[in-house]
Amino acid sequence: MSKPHADHASLEQPRASAAGGKYLTFMLAAEAYGVPVLAVREIIRLCPITPVATMPPHVRGVINLRGRVIPLIDLRVRLGLPPEPDHDRTCIIVAQVATPDGGSRPYAVVVDSVDEVASLTAADIAAPPDFGAAVDTRFITGMARRESGVTTLLDLDAVATSDQLPESSADAPPDPSRAPGDQP
Repeated sequence: MSKPHADHASLEQPRASAAGGKYLTFMLAAEAYGVPVLAVREIIRLCPITPVATMPPHVRGVINLRGRVIPLIDLRVRLGLPPEPDHDRTCIIVAQVATPDGGSRPYAVVVDSVDEVASLTAADIAAPPDFGAAVDTRFITGMARRESGVTTLLDLDAVATSDQLPESSADAPPDPSRAPGDQP
């Protein structure tokens, strides 16, 4: 049986493309990824994580960062990579992501390790390859060619936006015929 995938309309929405600049690079499942350094607020060691009920598997919970409660996402799981136990190099990247109303909010992701801040030129960055309609590449803004290999550049705004419920389901009253936790 084939695995269901998102409809073509949701996969073909315009997305940001990577531009030259400084990128924080990090590792997930022995592969290099990067995000614009200007979106990164800080990098911290793993800290106590408070689980939140009924969250999808990639949501680890929330962290308390100097009195501010911030959602924490396991980026490895969110990108469809196999989960791995935390280790001494596992850390949290706290970023600032856009909100639908034009503001911003903190958003934290767990990564296997942080590598470096890399300066990339526009010539170093290629558009994401076309894998066909069955592969969801909406989080990828570009592929950076580096001496050490290819680094996948990610759009954390797109990752964070994909975690939000559609307004219609967030505003809808609960269905009394459904037990708490049942999926629609």
